[in-house]
Amino acid sequence: MRALTRMRHTLAALGNAKRHRSDLGGWLIRRPQLLVATGVYESMLLLSNRLDPKLKELAELKAAGMVNCEFCLDIGSALARSGGLTEQQIVDLPRYRTSTAYGELEKSVLAFAEAMSATPAVDLDELRADLLRHLSKAQLTELATAVAWENQRARLNQGLGVRPTGISEGMSCAIPERRADDSPRYSSR
Repeated sequence: MRALTRMRHTLAALGNAKRHRSDLGGWLIRRPQLLVATGVYESMLLLSNRLDPKLKELAELKAAGMVNCEFCLDIGSALARSGGLTEQQIVDLPRYRTSTAYGELEKSVLAFAEAMSATPAVDLDELRADLLRHLSKAQLTELATAVAWENQRARLNQGLGVRPTGISEGMSCAIPERRADDSPRYSSR
């Protein structure tokens, strides 16, 4: 039942796109085998349902913020809301450590997503051990897979210039994370 609910929410979110609906599809259709592989992986993640979808949405949204993918934050905010996250949780995502909007497990999930999304991934042993106090190995596997895939999605979208679609227009949307090093970005001259 969880998987069907998540699929329905995903399709509804995509249906709410106001612009740039075909950006990613327009790129992937050029390489049909990659389009099919992406579709299969996305489907398997939706069908994996041992982990509470709220935790999965939270982790994916945090990973998208860490990579600063505006499209992922746009759709991720809509999916997070439909998955049960509150407006306060979405707004407080960059400052989750001090926010009262999250419980202990949610903060551990966010710290894990943050550490996995850092380059290089850091301090995972302690976070993994902490999460295993609350989650089964199957649930942790699903969480790590969701975070890793969100990193792949975000970097693919950025590499291809996939833009936000307006799915979250008029609602709270997660704010992109500020980079700690504030290093200069590459620009075209």
